[in-house]
Amino acid sequence: MSGVIVLNASYEQLHVVSIQHAIRMLVREVAVVEEAHVGASIGPFPLPRVLRLVRYVVTKWRYASGRLQYTRVGVLKRDKYTCAYCGRTGASTMDHVVPRSRGGRGEWLNAVAAHASCNEKKGSRTPEEAGMPLLWQPWIPSRAELAL
Repeated sequence: MSGVIVLNASYEQLHVVSIQHAIRMLVREVAVVEEAHVGASIGPFPLPRVLRLVRYVVTKWRYASGRLQYTRVGVLKRDKYTCAYCGRTGASTMDHVVPRSRGGRGEWLNAVAAHASCNEKKGSRTPEEAGMPLLWQPWIPSRAELAL
C-alpha cells in the first residue's frame, strides 16, 4: 500500500498520492473511489487503490512541445543517481562535463550526476584532463524518463 493512483474524470492516469492525501480528497468530495482494498476501510471510506476526480482537470502542460527545465534534481533523476565517473549509485551532486569556469554551459548536454568525491577529484578540468572518462554521454531526457 505505497500510494493511491489518481485518474482524471476521463480515466486518464494523472499521478500517485499518499493514502492520507487520498482520504482528504474523498472528504472534500473532489474524487470518488474507483477501486478499493477488499475488506479494509478508513472511517466511512473504503481504503482506496484508485481514485477518479469528479471534475476534469486540463493537462495541456503534459503535452507541451517545449523542452524540460534543466535542474540539478532533473540531472540526478535522468542519471538514476548513478555517478557518470565511477558508475556507483548514490550520486548526490551534479557536475558540468566542461566546467563553467572553462566556458561550459549550464544545460542538459553538459551535466552529469556525480559523487561529491568524484566531482571534487575532477575539479575544474575536463574528464580527459582528469583521467576520468564519462561512462555515458549526457542527453536531454523526455518527461517520461523523469517521471519514473
